[in-house]
Amino acid sequence: MSNAIDQYLDLYHDHREAIDAHSAGALNAMRVLAADALEHAWRLPEHGEEGYEKTSLNDMFAPDFGVNINRVNMPVDVGASFRCGVPNLSTLLAVVVNDRFVPTSTLLKNLPAGLTVCSLADAAREMPSLVEKYYGKAADMSDASVALNTMLVQDGVFIHVARGTRLEKTVQIVDIFHSATPLLAPRRVLVVAEEDSHISILKCDHTQGEDATCLSSEVVEIFAARGARVEWYDIEESNASTSRRGQLFARQDEGSELHIFGATLTNGTTRNDFHIDVTGENASTRLSAMAIGSDRQHIDNSSVIRHAADRGRSNQLLKYVLDDNATGAFEGSIEVCHGSRFVEAYQSNRNILASPGARMHTKPQLLIYNDDVKCSHGATTGQLDNNALFYMRTRGIPEEEARRMLMQAFMVDVIDTISMEPLRDRLRHMVDRRFSGGKAGCAECGSACSD
Repeated sequence: MSNAIDQYLDLYHDHREAIDAHSAGALNAMRVLAADALEHAWRLPEHGEEGYEKTSLNDMFAPDFGVNINRVNMPVDVGASFRCGVPNLSTLLAVVVNDRFVPTSTLLKNLPAGLTVCSLADAAREMPSLVEKYYGKAADMSDASVALNTMLVQDGVFIHVARGTRLEKTVQIVDIFHSATPLLAPRRVLVVAEEDSHISILKCDHTQGEDATCLSSEVVEIFAARGARVEWYDIEESNASTSRRGQLFARQDEGSELHIFGATLTNGTTRNDFHIDVTGENASTRLSAMAIGSDRQHIDNSSVIRHAADRGRSNQLLKYVLDDNATGAFEGSIEVCHGSRFVEAYQSNRNILASPGARMHTKPQLLIYNDDVKCSHGATTGQLDNNALFYMRTRGIPEEEARRMLMQAFMVDVIDTISMEPLRDRLRHMVDRRFSGGKAGCAECGSACSD
């Protein structure tokens, strides 16, 4: 089997000068370390390896994707690709076209005091000490796909919230794929929330064109300082030819609150990893995720929440509904380190297989190295409730509608973890459309999301 890493190492060595020329500062400095780590990694994980029983990253990265090293401007019709499906939610909107940050006029005009949202490469030039302090400090370079992303990334999104700043508006990032040829987009997001700051971020993934073959390699780093509150919402609506390798790394200080929400509504092949280090006392963590798969979609989520301080609280809830020949996977762990007392940590994975051809792999884990804790985990996989279906049909509800209503009801408690009412209501509508066989929504809606 061919080694997918080799082609990207060759690309880096052949075009290193051009890659560095279109980037800056900490991104270039970390690139050297990443290339060295990738040389020693040898290859990306494959099917059947620990943690990758159902997903081969080597297969995902093996095709001959192009990389936009010279930052060629690829025009995209933002209006055609995305009309916000979240009415009544006023956001500060930025767009990432493939892997190029594009600020909108709304963002530039309405950016409040205490908030920075800009190109990561620009931030590395203009505020180098701040970017150097955080960039690459949470993401684990021993992970080959992190090293690959770090070696190739030339830009990204930088979000900084100053101490004590509590934002009313949500920051929204719209990722749009648009390419006539197969394309790999190395994407990066760095979020720094200083002490006692509050921010909510909504990120949406879209692919423009049904035939576009694209691969997203994305690394997100989130730092929540003492007393900070960060909400991160990530909704994927791509096409069957799009693959996504998403990795989120977060660090929480004392008294911080972090809510991570992920939804995969339409996709091709997706592997998401969530790594959260709780390093401060009395920190609160919530991870909620939902996945809807049909046809031959593949959706794989992996989570690690590591409690390294006293009195931490975490709750994980992940649900899948898989139909046709879709496949899903979830491997999650809670780790309570030595000396971390009075931790409460819970994990639940529940799944519905709506057809005989759908498949689900689940593996929840607890790693407890301390007494005085409350921890639990559980996983269930089953079919739709036949008794409920029969009851609904006796009340005159057609079978397909009854099935759709049961699947909608199954997802309600995940959606209800969203604190923003307009987003919560809109996601209910998008899920309803998805189960009805239509597109989930954003491109179908004519309302605008920003002032």
